[in-house]
Amino acid sequence: MSLDELDTRTTTPLSVSGLAHLPWRSPSAGTGRPAVRDVTEELSYRGLERRAAACAEQFAARGIGRGDVVAIMLPNSVAFLAAMLGAWRVGAAVTPVNPTFTERELRYQLDDSGARLLVTSGAPAVEVETLAPADLARIPDGSIDDPTITPDTLALLVYTSGSTGQPKGVMLDHANLNAMAASLRRHIELGPDDQALLVLPLFHVNSLCVSFLAPISAGGSVSILERFAPGTFLDAVQRYRPTYFSAVPAIFARLAEVPREQIPRLPSLRLAICGAAPASPELLALSEKRFGIPILEGYGLTEATCASACNPLWGERKPGTVGRALPGQQIAILDDEGRLVPPGVRGEVAILSPTVMRGYLGRPDATAEVMRGGWLRTGDIGILDEDAYLTLVDRAKDMIIRGGENLYPKEIEAFLATHPAVLEAAVIGRPDPVYGEVPIADVVLHPGEVVTEDQLRAHCAEGLTKIKVPAEIRIVTDLARNPVGKVDKPAMRRALAAATA
Repeated sequence: MSLDELDTRTTTPLSVSGLAHLPWRSPSAGTGRPAVRDVTEELSYRGLERRAAACAEQFAARGIGRGDVVAIMLPNSVAFLAAMLGAWRVGAAVTPVNPTFTERELRYQLDDSGARLLVTSGAPAVEVETLAPADLARIPDGSIDDPTITPDTLALLVYTSGSTGQPKGVMLDHANLNAMAASLRRHIELGPDDQALLVLPLFHVNSLCVSFLAPISAGGSVSILERFAPGTFLDAVQRYRPTYFSAVPAIFARLAEVPREQIPRLPSLRLAICGAAPASPELLALSEKRFGIPILEGYGLTEATCASACNPLWGERKPGTVGRALPGQQIAILDDEGRLVPPGVRGEVAILSPTVMRGYLGRPDATAEVMRGGWLRTGDIGILDEDAYLTLVDRAKDMIIRGGENLYPKEIEAFLATHPAVLEAAVIGRPDPVYGEVPIADVVLHPGEVVTEDQLRAHCAEGLTKIKVPAEIRIVTDLARNPVGKVDKPAMRRALAAATA
């Protein structure tokens, strides 16, 4: 059976009317209930709408309107969100920019997106009008009307990490964002008393959707951390009393390093979400034990707005899987010819959902390559079990071919993580004159643990076939990561190539 023949009526429909991800259409719209806060200020729903309206007036006065793009290059803050909402109120899209970007990286994103205005601190040498966060308007001059924002209005241009070629701008409209917020809201049962602790960078869809738009769409609130540090995080949980947070495995690994006696009681938390990169079952189990809450591992891509699968809050959470398709979404596994494969057989993961992107900005060929009949071809290799839980095997592009045999780094990483001394592992392929490629691994140990490369190789030999045992294991203090916190395998490959040269 092909994708075209798949009956999509099994997908549970979402109630996504009303664009409730917008604060002025949230269940708490217009009230004095808390909406957002950072270390310097706190705004109610009424106050956030006024601030967004003031920014909208300011942008409109500069000629920004429907169809334009506003770039925001700020750290996590209320100012970031106010500027984004202000742009949306005038019908403009927002492209979030990593604040640590070099001038070259910034200029590329500005040029590719066609941004007409850049909200940022400092004075970058770019050919775009800039506006400092301190100069953002705070009080509107006129009345605050409900702006006309249609579901198909472009909302975000989020740039991919660029692990292959130049970064591409993923076009997400308000229908995508609203569907994502509704899917998350239903899955983790968000309500007006929920509060997210936002710890991931706002230039990433995980932070924007899971920690801002989803709670806002439920009438809840958001507490913002500018950046993550274990002590700052634990202090914020005690002070703000959030009910959940979303983080990447690197954050859970850092928290796992905190001595047990230094972790306070955190009774307000009811769950945490782990995504954006694979996490070992051992790390998740340790984190659940430390915090005493369920940690739901999920999976998604920027091209599908954020999340497409997640382990359940209630019911069986299967370690090593990323759960089942989220409400309103559907996941299929395909072979090399694009045909559906039965449960238990690995293949490419495909997603059908109202959260699937409009396409890549200005790249129709790249869009056609991953989009087919509304389905998103992810490039990820996975398996669906009989209960429709998804296990990710690896990225197709990360696969190692050793002497004609396909090796999946995630399998090797997962087995390395079963050693009691290992906290994290990352595996890549190294060119080999005989086999073409052989696997090598970087390993981070738990604090205070000591183990040798030979001991780790012996451990691998107990559970992996000979060709999967890493030819080299390097014990490191941290893994190479991109700005979002994902393990940066392209950087690992570049460093390996430089060292070899």
